[in-house]
Amino acid sequence: MVLLHVKRGDESQFLLQAPGSTELEELTVQVARVYNGRLKVQRLCSEMEELAEHGIFLPPNMQGLTDDQIEELKLKDEWGEKCVPSGGAVFKKDDIGRRNGQAPNEKMKQVLKKTIEEAKAIISKKQVEAGVCVTMEMVKDALDQLRGAVMIVYPMGLPPYDPIRMEFENKEDLSGTQAGLNVIKEAEAQLWWAAKELRRTKKLSDYVGKNEKTKIIAKIQQDAGRSTRGQGPQRGHPPRGPVPRSWGCHGEDSCGSRGSHGGLQHWGDATITAADHQTPPRAWETEVSVG
Repeated sequence: MVLLHVKRGDESQFLLQAPGSTELEELTVQVARVYNGRLKVQRLCSEMEELAEHGIFLPPNMQGLTDDQIEELKLKDEWGEKCVPSGGAVFKKDDIGRRNGQAPNEKMKQVLKKTIEEAKAIISKKQVEAGVCVTMEMVKDALDQLRGAVMIVYPMGLPPYDPIRMEFENKEDLSGTQAGLNVIKEAEAQLWWAAKELRRTKKLSDYVGKNEKTKIIAKIQQDAGRSTRGQGPQRGHPPRGPVPRSWGCHGEDSCGSRGSHGGLQHWGDATITAADHQTPPRAWETEVSVG
């Protein structure tokens, strides 16, 4: 299995494994789904932290208004009367006026917070340091845990306009938000490695060779749809750099296997010796092949 260390820009995201024979169309979509799934878990955790502190979302026409304004306009939070947390509510005003201030009691609050921490750990970037690959199944497990915690604390459910419910129902509206800019559309996702776009029409092995113990650092980004697509990296793409090579290192790769690279670096179907290129490889374009 080829090990991909996925980054966006220079920021580490997660590890993912795939056979070298994997079609890049399939792999690109898989990477994009895990990447976007992790973002979804992060958004849910953020909103659930607010839910634990200040209760459910106010109706859109009541958000940001003072109590006097609400009374003057004769507005009523009908969902707030239905969606009461288990064990009763504790009033804790939301100073920014997004939530109704009817927070869960301490016991229910801890149910939410504990689950949030567990979900964050599943998709954490620290999994890279631990050598743990993140799969879509793990992302779904984190989402299921979060959904279960909300059902425990709010058995009557949440209002249809609450962002937590909208996320669970895949109805979230991220237009005009930074969160929306972070999402990469599956159809427009691109993977780059060693200053090359990994074209969807090819297989992973067409770029990294047949060695199944290869590790690459792949960058994910959204295709900007430039007319120069197919002519190499443009502005916003990973910069072109020297051809990667090995420094003849002997040691353990990220999976714990021992081996000698012997001064050789596999790159596609070519084998390049250390004598061919004397410029040290940059971190993002280094491939380690362990034979």
